[in-house]
Amino acid sequence: MKLKIFYISILILSLLIINNCKSDDKKISKNLQDSVTLITHVPKKAKEAIWYQIFPERFRNGDTTNDPTKADIFGTYPDEIPENWTITPWGSDWYKKDDWFKNSHLQNTWDKLQLRRYGGDLQGVIDELDYLQDLGITAVYFNPLNDAPSLHKYDPRAWRHIDVNFGPDPKKDKQIIASENPIDPKTWKFTTADSLFLKLIKELHKRNIILVMDYSWNHTGSEFWAFKDVKKNGKNSDYADWYNIKTWDNPETPENEFAYDGWAGVKYLPELKKDLTSKLEELPRQGNLHSKTAKQHIFNVAKRWLDPNNDGNPEDGIDGFRLDVAEKLPMGFWREFRKQVRSVNPDALLIGEIWWKKWPEDLLAPNDYLKGDVFDCIMNYRRFRPARHFFADAPDAMKPSEFVKILKEKMNGIEMPRLQAMMNVIGTHDSPRVSTSLYNNGKYKFKAKPTENPDYKIDKPGFHTRKIQKMLLIQQFTDIGAPHIFYGDEVGMWGADDPDCRKPMIWQDIKYEDETHHPLNKKRKTDKVEQDTVLRNFYKSLINIRKRNSVLTYGNIDFILADDTNNTLAYSRTFNNDEIIAVFNKSSEEKDIVVKTKYNGLYQNLLNVNQRIISSANKLKISLPGETAVILKYKK
Repeated sequence: MKLKIFYISILILSLLIINNCKSDDKKISKNLQDSVTLITHVPKKAKEAIWYQIFPERFRNGDTTNDPTKADIFGTYPDEIPENWTITPWGSDWYKKDDWFKNSHLQNTWDKLQLRRYGGDLQGVIDELDYLQDLGITAVYFNPLNDAPSLHKYDPRAWRHIDVNFGPDPKKDKQIIASENPIDPKTWKFTTADSLFLKLIKELHKRNIILVMDYSWNHTGSEFWAFKDVKKNGKNSDYADWYNIKTWDNPETPENEFAYDGWAGVKYLPELKKDLTSKLEELPRQGNLHSKTAKQHIFNVAKRWLDPNNDGNPEDGIDGFRLDVAEKLPMGFWREFRKQVRSVNPDALLIGEIWWKKWPEDLLAPNDYLKGDVFDCIMNYRRFRPARHFFADAPDAMKPSEFVKILKEKMNGIEMPRLQAMMNVIGTHDSPRVSTSLYNNGKYKFKAKPTENPDYKIDKPGFHTRKIQKMLLIQQFTDIGAPHIFYGDEVGMWGADDPDCRKPMIWQDIKYEDETHHPLNKKRKTDKVEQDTVLRNFYKSLINIRKRNSVLTYGNIDFILADDTNNTLAYSRTFNNDEIIAVFNKSSEEKDIVVKTKYNGLYQNLLNVNQRIISSANKLKISLPGETAVILKYKK
């Protein structure tokens, strides 16, 4: 009897151990799954975003006491700064020569325009937060805010601080920066510009607006603290292994043999050294950054803005990063960077600038960067180029069926959550203004400014271009992916490629001179510079439609019409029990268009709520004027 009881006890104990092991296995499995999800998931806020891109130097001058001086802009292109240089009045004619132009040795207008500053700053952004909220913006992408001498800030003096001219006290901030050990985050302090940025984060979050910062970890500026140390101390510098140094200076010769690799051959942008395990021309690049110290510095800077008070709660920090020239950096680095960022903020968003494979024809397929271990999404230039081609006949006519085929190809191999989060751009700081791009029907971004193409049209686009733009906007706001607005596009700003796409923002309380000058001294019509409030209201309508209808964020897309004969197009977005249909008549004549529907019943035109159409037998018919589009929603 005792032996029987013993065996029964052993059996029960064994069962308990097995069950506990199974339970532990489940816990381990769940922990592993949670760990993977932490890295791979796409933040909901990215899918629901209405993006607004701010180029800080050109958005708003809210504090004239911090305007850049000659000393502030030294160390970037171009080197030569005239003695009488000063910032340019905000409302001046873009191509009119500044007084200091005649004292400049620079030969062309383009170079002189790069030397201009207008004094945009963080206070200017804070002053216009109500404007952004009224427009309906839910996400802001800032071009680089880091301290740098250029207007674009991709040539940092320091990554860890906000530009001194973006804050209230540049002189004090320079003293604070000089007192730190730049490699030791324990010595880092917050400058007045940093503190103002923290205030901006708080104010944006109060309005339920997220924000991402722009960084280029591929290179620094030539005035960057580590690179200056390398120039001073040569091979003995603690940071000598950060950069691709081709030759060191020989102190025994009168010449300076110091040479290094700069991004795109630009000496103002020294590149960080990489250890590549793939060929240089192969994309994506495999390998990692060479210097562990440089890499750790990058991680420290990222953490600084993700969790500024370092309390483990990232609510006071930024919501993610837009990463510049991302294809230039190896995948090993990006995977580590993602893990570091997500360890600080599990919901941080990472957006890659994946653009060209081979200029000016081939755009790089981003699939390898969108598998959950690198980026959540990319700046979706590759979606805009065929849309521009189709709607603007640029560079030639495209059939609706061809457009649909290309759009489908662009989605192949990318998971839906990442498609939904794509930053769907139609104009940025690196491309012509969308209105000007549509107005000129050449190749996308090829010879897209008068210095490259004397026949490039720089004047204000007219009524016909605006019709094309509205069709394109309807496509952008009803497509899969998060719509993006480059500051000022919503009020009708125009301009060729860089630097003309970076004109000062048009505000209603600032008086602007008419644009009458031409950079090549050619004749042009006089263009009045003022906000297009009709266009702005059109943007507001589209934003409102997008925000009120989750089907446009989460719905599948089904191309239900591609009529090459009539030049008409339609697609359906469906999610749960909702359906929205976008219909386009790209021809110049009115067309009667028949489209398939998921439901029978009432469909309402969301851009004209008084227009209602009945679908029967899963079809509806609509008469659509030439070069117009509608957004139809099923009314339950």
